Amino acid sequence: MRLILVRHTRPAAPDNVCYGATDLDVGPDFDEEAALVAAALPVVERLVTSPLRRCVRLAERIGAARGLAPAVDERFREMDFGRWEGLPWEAIDRVALDAWAADFLDARPHDGESVRMVSQRVGSALDDYRRGGVSCAVVTHGGVIKAARAQAGCTDAWTTSVDFGGTVCLSAEAERIRCDLPGATPWF
Repeated sequence: MRLILVRHTRPAAPDNVCYGATDLDVGPDFDEEAALVAAALPVVERLVTSPLRRCVRLAERIGAARGLAPAVDERFREMDFGRWEGLPWEAIDRVALDAWAADFLDARPHDGESVRMVSQRVGSALDDYRRGGVSCAVVTHGGVIKAARAQAGCTDAWTTSVDFGGTVCLSAEAERIRCDLPGATPWF
């Protein structure tokens, strides 16, 4: 079984803004970016998406090209950054950012989700899809992909980023998910 995690295309948001759970729409180059993603995606039997609009729109485009109806799975939504949502990263208090870095997995200085909370819900989803036994593409977010790679034992999971429209392929072996690729593979 293969699980392909697809990061959404560039959203309609300024660079350097914290927008995890914010429901942003797709950016102005969506049509071109989505066509590249849909054309390059390997054959899958199932299509799943985060409930956030920037993912749903890409999943709908992939689904139309592949004859698949995307299913929404809340567990693949991006991390909720609480009161940091919508703020430029440089406007966030340095002390709060340092507190988060000092306790990366469990700190919640923004009053949103912790990294551990995100990792637990993503791990639950991965287990369910692993047991499903069919190849699946999941349109999701950069933070979710990092959490999935960490669940799969990728040592660079938290330090490697996936470009907009990029993918990571995971595969099931017996009772666990593993990374097929050492890093992210951007398509454009």
